[in-house]
Amino acid sequence: MPENVLNGDHVDVNGANGEPREHEEEATEEDVHFEPIITLPLIEVSNNEEEEVELIKLRAKLYRYDSSSDPAEWKERGTGDVKLLRHKIKNTVRVVMRRDKTLKICANHFITPWMELKPNCGSDRAWVWSVLADYADEQLKQELLAIRFANAENASMWKEAFEKAKKIVGAECEIYAGKTNPEEAKDDSDSDSDSSSDVSYGESSDNDERNNSTKPKEDTSPVQDSSATKDYPKDLTAISEKDTKKTDELTEKLEHLNVKADGQSN
Repeated sequence: MPENVLNGDHVDVNGANGEPREHEEEATEEDVHFEPIITLPLIEVSNNEEEEVELIKLRAKLYRYDSSSDPAEWKERGTGDVKLLRHKIKNTVRVVMRRDKTLKICANHFITPWMELKPNCGSDRAWVWSVLADYADEQLKQELLAIRFANAENASMWKEAFEKAKKIVGAECEIYAGKTNPEEAKDDSDSDSDSSSDVSYGESSDNDERNNSTKPKEDTSPVQDSSATKDYPKDLTAISEKDTKKTDELTEKLEHLNVKADGQSN
């Protein structure tokens, strides 16, 4: 009976009945390809950045100041790439930041000429600024944001790009060009909205006049009942002549009666 020695122990390679054991053959896996039953077309997803030019892109961590909590504190909003995007036609510049992996937006707002980057607690790699309208949560919110970079060099590059964006917006953007304070820009936006409302009112009034001109004119004269007037002649002169003739005939008959009465009395 053949035996194998493993670590000084005898190992029987045969089965319990003295027959050699049968080794299972390893099934060779074949590369099987199945055609899909339904083919789905590739859909291109837009990130709404096709008409914008990237001015700078850096990796950073963003915080927001939560004043609703008690006590108020800084809360982390996300870590990812923060970008400055300039619109090719409107010359607006906005801050866009997306979180890693999920790519969810954690910062999305326009830069105005009056924004100021301030150092956070004297740090050379962190900045703080106030935003009147941030749209990261799909609704406009006023936020106090802070951003921290990996080193002072990246923070300095962000500061230079931010100041450059402010100059571009103040000089080339129609909304802020020639404005020295945010109140003037707000007044212009209000006047534009008022003018648009006036135009809409004028258009509606013109439409009303046009509709009134096309409508048939209503007869304002009093309605006459044909059944009430069909028995009367239309010529009033004929009525007066007939009445006069009847009156004359009655007068003649009365005169004859008076004459006969006098004769009989005599």
